[in-house]
Amino acid sequence: MKRLHVHVSVDDLAQSTRFYSTLFAAEPTVVKDDYVKWMLDDPRVNFAISMQPGRVAGISHLGIQAEDEAELAEVYDRLARAERPIVEAKATTCCYAKSDKQWIADPQGVPWETFLTYGESTVYGEGSRAKLKEVSEAACCAPTCCEPEAILQAAP
Repeated sequence: MKRLHVHVSVDDLAQSTRFYSTLFAAEPTVVKDDYVKWMLDDPRVNFAISMQPGRVAGISHLGIQAEDEAELAEVYDRLARAERPIVEAKATTCCYAKSDKQWIADPQGVPWETFLTYGESTVYGEGSRAKLKEVSEAACCAPTCCEPEAILQAAP
C-alpha cells in the first residue's frame, strides 16, 4: 500500500516538532539536528519537516512512497503519461535515507517525488529538485508557466 509523503520546511524545528507530535498524537520515528519524520498509519503518511539554509518555510514537496518495486513501477508508469519533465534519481541519498526516486512538477510547479526507500543514511544527502527545476523550465513555453522560485529554491 502506497503512502502519501509531505515535506514541510520550517523556521523552528523544535517548535514544529512539538506541534506536529501533538497534532498526530505520536512521537517522531526519525529525529536529526535538521530533520524530523513521522511514519503514520492513521492517516497513512510519511510526514517530514526540516530546516535547510536558504529554504523558504512552507510546503517543500509532496510525494508517493512505494513499499516495493512493483508499486514504484506502477507509479513511474503513471508519471510517464503525465506529459511533464521527469528527473530520475537511482540509488540516491536524501533525507537520511537511501532511495530510488523520480521527481516531477505539477502544472503549478509543485514538486512531487515518487520513491522506494531501501536503507538509512547517516547524512542528509542531496536531492534532485535543482535538476527538476532546470528541466521544467526548459520544457515551459513561457517564463510564467514554470514553478515559483521559492518552491524549488534548494534541493531537498
